[in-house]
Amino acid sequence: MKTPAPHTPATAARPDMVALFVSDLHLQPSSPSTASLFTGFLAQHALRARQLYLLGDLFEYWAGDDDIDTPFVRSIVDALAAVSASGVALFWIAGNRDFLVGEAFASAAGLTLLPDPCVASIAGRQIVLTHGDAQCTDDVDYQAFRAQVRSPQWQQAFLAQSLEQRKAVIEGLRNGSREAQMGKSMNIMDVNPRAIDELFYQSDAALLIHGHTHRPGKHLHGGNVRLVLPDWDGDSQPPRGGWLGIDASGAIHRFELDGMPTLQVAPTTPG
Repeated sequence: MKTPAPHTPATAARPDMVALFVSDLHLQPSSPSTASLFTGFLAQHALRARQLYLLGDLFEYWAGDDDIDTPFVRSIVDALAAVSASGVALFWIAGNRDFLVGEAFASAAGLTLLPDPCVASIAGRQIVLTHGDAQCTDDVDYQAFRAQVRSPQWQQAFLAQSLEQRKAVIEGLRNGSREAQMGKSMNIMDVNPRAIDELFYQSDAALLIHGHTHRPGKHLHGGNVRLVLPDWDGDSQPPRGGWLGIDASGAIHRFELDGMPTLQVAPTTPG
């Protein structure tokens, strides 16, 4: 893999946090409480940052950019666009659920699509960003499926179908995925340490942020640090979610849903 070129985003006025990172909201009409948590996060916290990075699986599924004008999707798009219009720079890395997001969505939401992985230069740090599913290499069946659906040929044939047909196919894939996961160990569905070490090597970064695994935490890989984002669920008791933020000194903090930082998870000295 060729080393990704460093990405240095534009900034707005000086806020409390230079950048925020979220992933795995799995937004869908059947869970309005999670959507409400997210739009509240955008209005109360994202507006105070310079940049917002969405690291995959913002949506439970994405059937194509021609689905933008359905009421639920439009409400999320409009909320993102309002943050972008305020001067916050929005960036998107696709997840395993919403990898079909395209330029029409990006334009409507006011965000920039980034490759996976991407190296970002933020507050004096070089940070490699990824959704995380590509590093779950022990799950051989999933990696074969991922290679299939990420191919241009499959996507072209899929998007040629009607929106109704695509949603029916996706529902079948989701049901199959749930059944397959029941027979897999959690370790198989987690990232592979060797794949993570290779990502650090290829990116030449000492800090990695990703989602996908729904196992928030901090992990050390030699002298490198891997930070995992939480998933969101407004229907759980108590509601689950949160994000990471990096301040102007380069320190990274973990935030709960109430917006209060729970701990500093990376030191102020950029690594």
